[in-house]
Amino acid sequence: MCTNIVYEWLKTLQLPQYAESFVDNGYDDLEVCKQIGDPDLDAIGVAVPHHRRRIHEAVRRLKEADETAAGLYFPLEPQP
Repeated sequence: MCTNIVYEWLKTLQLPQYAESFVDNGYDDLEVCKQIGDPDLDAIGVAVPHHRRRIHEAVRRLKEADETAAGLYFPLEPQP
């Protein structure tokens, strides 16, 4: 079994059974996972509706965390 950030993320969602399929389909990083949509879940093999909802909700939270963190960064060089 793969042990990486995606596995740990799926484990927190109580969906570690999909970890190998995620990695096999190129979803080996949370940045990539933020792009997951229904066609991706089909390709990965996530067919159970409440598992899909759980993943979609987790992806939404990942994106929100990015938006919140984006306010913490600022450019070091002056902007034109």
